Amino acid sequence: MSSLLAFAVKDFRSQLRQLVLTGAAVAVGVAFLVLSVGGAGALVQSYEQSAAADIGTAPVQVVAPETDAMPAGAAAKAARLPGVVEVGERLVGHANVLLPSGRPLDDRALVTSVAADPALRWQRLDSGQWPKAPGEAVLDTDTARRVGAAPGDTVRLTKAAGGTADVRLTGLLDTSASQALGSQPAIGVPYAETRTYATGIRTTHLDIDLAPGTPAGATTTAAKKAIGGGVTAYTHAGAVENAVRSARTIYAVVLTAALSFVLIAMAVARMVVTNTFSVVLAQRARQLALLRCIGADREQVRRVIRRQGLLLGVLASTAGLAAGAGACLLGTALLNGFGGLGPIEVSLLPGRLTFLLAGLFGVLLTLWAVRKPARAAAAVPPVTALAASGAARLPEPGSRPLREAVSVLFLVTGAGLLALGAFGGSPLALLAVTLGAILTFFGVLRYARHLLPPLVGLLGRGLRRPFGTTGKLAVQQLRANAARTGAAASAMLVGVTVAVSAVTAIGVASGGLETMLANRTPAVFSLLGESGGKEESVPAGALAALRERPELTTTPVRTATLTVDGRSTVIAAADPTRLNPAAEGVAAARALKDGEALTLVKEGTVTVQGAGTGTGTGTAKGTATTEATTLAAHRSTLPMDLAPEATVYVTPATLDRLAPGAATVATVLVDPAAGTDHATARAAIDQALAAHPDLRVADATADARLVRGMLDRLMVVVTVLLGFSMAIAALGVAATLMLTVEERTREFGMLRAVGLAGEQLRRMLTLESVLLALSGALAGTVLGLVYGTLAARSVLTSVSPLEILAHSGGTALTVLGILAATLLTGIAASALPARRVRRLVVVDALQSTS
Repeated sequence: MSSLLAFAVKDFRSQLRQLVLTGAAVAVGVAFLVLSVGGAGALVQSYEQSAAADIGTAPVQVVAPETDAMPAGAAAKAARLPGVVEVGERLVGHANVLLPSGRPLDDRALVTSVAADPALRWQRLDSGQWPKAPGEAVLDTDTARRVGAAPGDTVRLTKAAGGTADVRLTGLLDTSASQALGSQPAIGVPYAETRTYATGIRTTHLDIDLAPGTPAGATTTAAKKAIGGGVTAYTHAGAVENAVRSARTIYAVVLTAALSFVLIAMAVARMVVTNTFSVVLAQRARQLALLRCIGADREQVRRVIRRQGLLLGVLASTAGLAAGAGACLLGTALLNGFGGLGPIEVSLLPGRLTFLLAGLFGVLLTLWAVRKPARAAAAVPPVTALAASGAARLPEPGSRPLREAVSVLFLVTGAGLLALGAFGGSPLALLAVTLGAILTFFGVLRYARHLLPPLVGLLGRGLRRPFGTTGKLAVQQLRANAARTGAAASAMLVGVTVAVSAVTAIGVASGGLETMLANRTPAVFSLLGESGGKEESVPAGALAALRERPELTTTPVRTATLTVDGRSTVIAAADPTRLNPAAEGVAAARALKDGEALTLVKEGTVTVQGAGTGTGTGTAKGTATTEATTLAAHRSTLPMDLAPEATVYVTPATLDRLAPGAATVATVLVDPAAGTDHATARAAIDQALAAHPDLRVADATADARLVRGMLDRLMVVVTVLLGFSMAIAALGVAATLMLTVEERTREFGMLRAVGLAGEQLRRMLTLESVLLALSGALAGTVLGLVYGTLAARSVLTSVSPLEILAHSGGTALTVLGILAATLLTGIAASALPARRVRRLVVVDALQSTS
């Protein structure tokens, strides 16, 4: 046993140079695993710290129920508790910050009260001073930049009672670590001034300061009992724990997503290890046969190879752990130093258990990868020792008919699932497409040795004329070793297929969602009134100003609150001929007859109690009535799209009969006139509404672009993560070429002897590397485009993925970028083998027995 182990170690050391690139592939995979877990942990750390940052420093905090308001008099009741020094109410509401042009920002600002007691302030100040007097305020840094203001300047805010007010900006809020304030413009005003500017005010929290020695736990119990109304009371530590509880779920989601990319990279690394060991063992077939001749049985041969795989796994995993730790430390320094995280500090370095599991995973993966080559090597018969030295083809273990049957089953079943998911309209369509893609891809991998060499020959046709003899020799060599060519290019095939699939699916989804969002809205712009505590309405002057602009077409949406089926309900009406015909429900609205309605939740009939002064039954046209009117109801989401509070849509004539003179213009839908672009229309709206700063404009196109921007960023992240798989595949190509240099030393010597220059040999190897990489990349691109398009088709049934893909310049550029990266990868992979070939001595090469 000890002699067998000693032989395995000695033999491994002699083969170490051939396996170094393969070990590098495993090391990259292990380092990627460590970095992915550390990145997921850092993301959760930032979430936890931002959630905890909004808690403040108060010893006790009372939180209003999620579905109800803070009970009346809650602050006074809390102030009467023993040991309570001060109680601060957190008041929040909404207001608008005006640009220098007089128009408000598109996003409404969240107004928060600033406590007079510094111990009860939960916001963080970036610069300047806190507002203390009337007419003072603070803004978040981004909003101040957008309006061009700095501490000491004057900014204009809308008032709750109507109109605007100029306030002095005393400081800037740091909202970089705040979940409550970081997603929208933020305004901070003194507590007493909150109701001057904010509408829709509510109390969300009570911050309670305690006298020294007062137990916080007992105070939380007493506060909850005294206030009542379903409130929740926490100590400071309890509030932090409650705020970060959801981070555990986020961590599981992020870690699962990250590990999916790691598994792809490690699958590519496994293919690289398997291919490399297969080539190395094929080159050592005569040596393995000699072992059999001197008494080693099959199990002992397998054991030698498995031990060599174990040694490679241990060394490569150790190097990967060291590289991963270094990358985590460097990333931590860069994020905390230049990441703009504000007070948040994160660490990418995971715990010791992660390093232990990552190293173990790398070792086990390597052992699994060498299992098949070990079985094949053990099947080499002893008679092979009598053959001439050189590489031999290892017998493939297992039953070939069974393998063929399984491959065909995968292809047929996968193709069926792809068709079912993409065109069957199943609720599990995306899952069906995913499973179909996995099954068909495994089938394609099984036949890669038959599919990729012809593709190499096809690509090589274009190389023969510009590169002459070297191009022809490169193609012949790759086609002569079909199994090795297929195995080496398969690693690149995996990485590129997954990358192009993800890029295509995200690109099509991005364009499709933009189209769907734009088509879903009845108009490009919608004008909403401010409530100010009253029913929302758009002033007649604003509507008249919009109608005067030739660049715009306007459609007022009138609403009235009536009793429908015994409940107070908002009913909307608008001219359907002026609405976007592609929007959901517009076709039904155009076909709607007087006496019919579209509702959100009901199909059949609805009973409406009219608000008119007539005495009719409600069935005669033009008769206003206060009696119940029955309308035929059809389900549609159009009412909510026209007015956020509306649940019923009727024709304008029906609304006039149900509520004569009682309807108000709650929303104005605005579209660019014929021949007017989006930017010109938006400028015309801003000019028309210059005298109405309290009116907000919603832009459907901007919302669609925001979604597309998020998906574009996701595409970049996915591409970068999948770049690790492509890097590992490149190492596999380089390892294969290095092994072919060992195997073809005498061949290279002969080529040099007959007149082929060293530069031509280098060019030949470079072409072989590029052809290997490109063949896998092109096949992967075709598969990726098919899988990605079908995945998008399974989700976006109302749009044409092919049409979107044809007009998606960003997706096409990304796919071309992947192909360009593959080309560069092939050139880089040939650097070391080509360098070695150029340094060959012709006489020594001719004497080689390889």
